[in-house]
Amino acid sequence: MNYSTVSKKEGKISSTENLPIYYDLYIPGVEHGTALPVVLFVHGFKGFKDWGAFPDLCEELARAGFAVAAFNLSLNGVGSSMTEFDEPELFRRETFSQDLADIGSVIEAIKSKEIESDKAVLDTDRIGLIGHSRGGHTAVVAAAEYSEIQCLVTWSAVADYNKRWSDEMVKDWKTKGYTEITNSRTGQVLPIDKVVFDDAMENADRVIAINRVRELYIPSMFIAGKSDEAVPFSETEKLFRASPATDKEIRLIENAGHTFEISHPFTNNEFPPEFNEALDLTVGWFLDYLR
Repeated sequence: MNYSTVSKKEGKISSTENLPIYYDLYIPGVEHGTALPVVLFVHGFKGFKDWGAFPDLCEELARAGFAVAAFNLSLNGVGSSMTEFDEPELFRRETFSQDLADIGSVIEAIKSKEIESDKAVLDTDRIGLIGHSRGGHTAVVAAAEYSEIQCLVTWSAVADYNKRWSDEMVKDWKTKGYTEITNSRTGQVLPIDKVVFDDAMENADRVIAINRVRELYIPSMFIAGKSDEAVPFSETEKLFRASPATDKEIRLIENAGHTFEISHPFTNNEFPPEFNEALDLTVGWFLDYLR
């Protein structure tokens, strides 16, 4: 069933560091008391839940009959503005371990009804997870970490973040204690502290996707663009090959870049065909394995 109306509820919960995790909960226009499977959406590096057409993705998933919780990771650097990097002091120490803990906090908040709908019942026995880019990397790890997650979709996922640190970045961390990156969209120069590198290296067995995907037996779909300029689609191929799941698929979309031809802000009336294809594959996968 495709629902014609979707409501959105905004809120926040606390991270394990007592920082806010801002979330949006999308609910289709169901009858009161209807139990809905839940899909969690995880944004990527320098990303946020309101980037580009991500809200549209969440709304389309809700129209298909899912309760969708999209959230900003607590250290992503975007504060109450929801769209501006106004908390660089948090972004500079955004570790993979804390991102993983944030997903756990969201799951627990749904289970405890701290995150809830006044109309639908969120079915915590049917939780799916979708992540983009670094969020796809973290989604793989979270799906292995948290048994509540029953179904996985990744978009443009990184397989091994420890292979993305350049020699210059590592030198900076060892000599200065931080390195710097530029946000190509805003032009901001953003520091990243050595704690991010240390966490990824020291806890690689726990927080690196290619190391955790081998534990995943849940239905998993891996989607990437063949023209991805940021994360080669070979990363998605590595994750797919390493997955032991019986129900798994890989889809490589022709002419699609890292964000499936979406930019921020997204103001078009129609989705690009590449984004539409990724969206349709995602909705179909969750309908097959989470409903």
